[in-house]
Amino acid sequence: MSTSWLKNSVFYEIYPQSFCDSNSDGIGDLRGIVTKLDYIKNLGCNAIWINPIYDSPFMDAGYDVRDYKKIAPRYGTMEDFEHLLEQAHKRDMKILLDLVPGHTSDTHEWFQSAKTGFPTPHDDRYIFTKCVWDAPAEYRMMCGVCERDGNYLVNYFSSQPALNYGFYEVTHPEWQFSSDSPEAWATVDALKDIMRFWLNKGIDGFRVDMADSLVKNDDDKVATAKIWRNIREMMDSDYPDAVLVSEWSNPLRAIVNAGFHADFYLDHQGNGYNELFRKRATPDSDNLSVFADGAHGDITAFLADYVPAYLCSKDHGYISFITNNHDMPRAPFYMSEWMVQLSHAFIMTMPGVPFVYYGDEIGMRYRTDLISKEGGFSRTGSRTPMQWNHEKNLGFSDADEEMLYLPLDYSEGYPTVEDQIGVGGSIYENLKSLIALRKANPELMNESDFEIVYAREKEYPFVYKRGSFTAFINPSDEDKTIEFDADGMKEYYFLGGYEIGDDSVTIRSRSFLLLRNEG
Repeated sequence: MSTSWLKNSVFYEIYPQSFCDSNSDGIGDLRGIVTKLDYIKNLGCNAIWINPIYDSPFMDAGYDVRDYKKIAPRYGTMEDFEHLLEQAHKRDMKILLDLVPGHTSDTHEWFQSAKTGFPTPHDDRYIFTKCVWDAPAEYRMMCGVCERDGNYLVNYFSSQPALNYGFYEVTHPEWQFSSDSPEAWATVDALKDIMRFWLNKGIDGFRVDMADSLVKNDDDKVATAKIWRNIREMMDSDYPDAVLVSEWSNPLRAIVNAGFHADFYLDHQGNGYNELFRKRATPDSDNLSVFADGAHGDITAFLADYVPAYLCSKDHGYISFITNNHDMPRAPFYMSEWMVQLSHAFIMTMPGVPFVYYGDEIGMRYRTDLISKEGGFSRTGSRTPMQWNHEKNLGFSDADEEMLYLPLDYSEGYPTVEDQIGVGGSIYENLKSLIALRKANPELMNESDFEIVYAREKEYPFVYKRGSFTAFINPSDEDKTIEFDADGMKEYYFLGGYEIGDDSVTIRSRSFLLLRNEG
């Protein structure tokens, strides 16, 4: 892989409107991010993913793009972005932008042109039926809302018309274009033009939203992968140091077939990430995952999903574990503060490229009492402003409180950066030390091998190797002892407690231990 900088990268995800407000309007912005670059670097993160900053009506918090080549005025100017990029690179930090390739806003000039009913160059940029009375039930359609005699597909919200990358299986030839048609590939060319615009400015790549959503009627994602392979060829040729990270959560399809450099391991019902952190029998029942308080989970269920994906993709790219993201309830909604720390120890000692969501380094909480903001709905509670200190608005903004993008969390014991920096045992300090540990030891970095040492169905601990390191993790409420010859091994890091015997290791309840073979 020519993008060798990924080998030791740890990313920090910034939700820009909620991170740091530099101009006192209540909304985070690009200049605010610049003021916090040293903070992010000191945490140990050397790369940043920024959620969409393009011009948008914000019906879906910026994932409804009105102009891909313009910065949303609330975040600043193009000059502000270029300054951010310059300052990040000066600190040897990488910047990924969020690419939204599958749909635009219905206020985008392409769609404003295509919906008129008059012949335009953008008539086939979106997916319209031939008449307003044609609305097949198998598709999500908007009907009778524009002048053009036809209904159009949306990817989800009504304000997000799907771009036309064609259909792999054409079932309605009167209005569906093949994925190999010139019309479909004209959309690919338009996407590549957008990507070139930002890559020419010097960004280090893209996180790709809904990367598997391009071609319709493409169940096995064959045609969608073909598009991304074509784009990867462009990048390898013209931007060899730039990377693509997919929101797909299918490493075989995303990394091996489609050519992404990394793929997020997302919380999908029943998959390995869900088994680790967020498994519930019903939405309101207890946490049944491996890292649940009370430890009801099954590590073998995680491994059954993860190991095949890891083995098929490890020579081609990276699986990215995330502490959280902007679409999921924050971890403290599911587990205690200490269990959050154990989950961080696990994530930072596994293969792949890890991502830290802003605020997870201090244990920011999920708010269940908020009205939806900009299409956030249940996601809104994970998008509240960053809690820096105990000054006005917890250091996020000098604006009046009613102007803030979202309300701050003032509930009892609310966390701040100020209260955790330099405090031993805090979520911040332990995560910082884990990131430093990872980056100081190539065997714990993103490419080193992973080997299962001990894993039993519905039992603890879980023991795994990374090179000369052996990690033991026991989220349960009971001490666990296994036969293990630790001769020649030395304690390298731990959370909680442990005891090493002549031919055994006891890992205390809710503990993590990392040994290194010094032989």
